[in-house]
Amino acid sequence: MTRHFGVLIPSTNTTVETEYTRLLPPSLQAHYARLGKGQNLAFVPSRDDDLKYQSQLLGNAKVEVIALTQSSASMSDDDYDSNAKRYMSEACGAPALTSAEAIGEAIGALGGKRVGLVSPYSEAVMARTKRYYEVRYGVEVIANEGFGATDSYAIGALNADNAIAAFARMNLAQIDLLVVLGGNFPTMSFIAAWEQEFNKPVLTTNQAVIWAVMATMGITESVSGLGVLLRELPQAQ
Repeated sequence: MTRHFGVLIPSTNTTVETEYTRLLPPSLQAHYARLGKGQNLAFVPSRDDDLKYQSQLLGNAKVEVIALTQSSASMSDDDYDSNAKRYMSEACGAPALTSAEAIGEAIGALGGKRVGLVSPYSEAVMARTKRYYEVRYGVEVIANEGFGATDSYAIGALNADNAIAAFARMNLAQIDLLVVLGGNFPTMSFIAAWEQEFNKPVLTTNQAVIWAVMATMGITESVSGLGVLLRELPQAQ
């Protein structure tokens, strides 16, 4: 039986569709919509009118859940997640989630308390990201490192070497797990190898969204090859 879910991505994202199409089992079918940000390609939230309209169109496809994969948007305002989820759910007629919250809940599900954060974001966005997870989810960010991408589109040009180098610098005994943020940062095919190399669970934006989507739809059949999160499907705490 095929299960259908909706994914909202910024218009600059060139990764989510590729990763989900290539790596997810046929039983998980994603349907996509793109969100505009005007002429601004930097790390700013997508337009609310687009969020509502595209959610409505995905609702026409009768998706079971809708997810926003734009983690940096969640760092822009303390109320962003709750407002965005309300817009999405009301327009789509289905439960809604954000990728930033999916990461936070996945950290808790894996029992993580002390984390290392890696992302393509600028120093300013990384500072907001650190605060977001420490305040909302009670984790301690032991180390965090951004790659200083200047806009959202540039993230897609980064590769796994950027993450590996950062992981090597923060592979500290006191860190429970490693987190890679950025829905446009290609990561999913490397998760299993990273976990083996660094002997820690690894979470990424697009992987955590799938975990949260599956949990919302009540799917208990695990997905192999994409890390411990999707292999074991731990429940949110």
